[in-house]
Amino acid sequence: MTQQEWKNKTVVTEFILLGLGNGLELDSLLFLIFLSIYIATITGNIFITVLMVANQHLHTSMYFFLGNMACLEICYCSNILPRMLLSYLNGDKSISVNECFTQYYFFGCLAAAKCYLLAVMSYDRYLAVCKPLHYPSHMNGKLCLQLGAVSWISGILSNSILTFLISNLDFCGPNEIEHFFCDSFPMIKLSSSGTHVVRLVTSVVAGVCSQLPFLLIFSSYLYIIIMIMRIPSDTGRKKAFSTCSSHLIVVTLFYQSILTVYILPHLSPNKIFSVFYTVLTPLVNPLIYSLRNKEVQEALQK
Repeated sequence: MTQQEWKNKTVVTEFILLGLGNGLELDSLLFLIFLSIYIATITGNIFITVLMVANQHLHTSMYFFLGNMACLEICYCSNILPRMLLSYLNGDKSISVNECFTQYYFFGCLAAAKCYLLAVMSYDRYLAVCKPLHYPSHMNGKLCLQLGAVSWISGILSNSILTFLISNLDFCGPNEIEHFFCDSFPMIKLSSSGTHVVRLVTSVVAGVCSQLPFLLIFSSYLYIIIMIMRIPSDTGRKKAFSTCSSHLIVVTLFYQSILTVYILPHLSPNKIFSVFYTVLTPLVNPLIYSLRNKEVQEALQK
């Protein structure tokens, strides 16, 4: 691009997040709905975290990872919902370019860390069901800390590359993002420079962060199901499956929505599916783990 052509370009300094709909009445309704969801999400996950720390009976590997997940969910929804609520409250849907990149960076890091943490939790359940005699020695405190740290660090590192590449794209044309938060594909779509490499890297990183943990989760539950089917009594099978059912429900809800969005990124209803893995799963996770978990219920009663 020549110097004169560059001068004729208008560099975008802010984006417009179009959100989920337009209209004052709809914005007011969405504000009330998402405010209620945000308050319930923060309250539920703080409750889970405090319960894990305060009750000595919950100081096990399973609840250590569950506490990590609750902390992650608090950060995850706080990265998106407050900015979204503010736009519905004052009608200002603009967001500066730097703020948009920052929001995307933390969203990507936390989403990737969540995928890794779900995989670690499935491995924990695999050891508990398939190798119960070796479980206490294998899944000790040191390994729990290492697996938790690897999940968080891997999420941070994986999205750093994507954020750097996207932030170096040229944005000189339309600035309206067809989404309610800053995500990779909607931002790349607005770039006026070549995006082939960035799209390729985005697909590869998204595959590594989501597909590899998903394969580990699938393999773990395949072995778990095989082991459960070998248990002779119905009571034993139900007891073994109950230790995994809550985690399996969370994995299904999260992956069903996130794979739909990133495997089929050009479908228009993707904003609706995005609501599931950005807003609803952080809300239902503490409900699923508390309502379906007898140990959590007993800890709450005490």
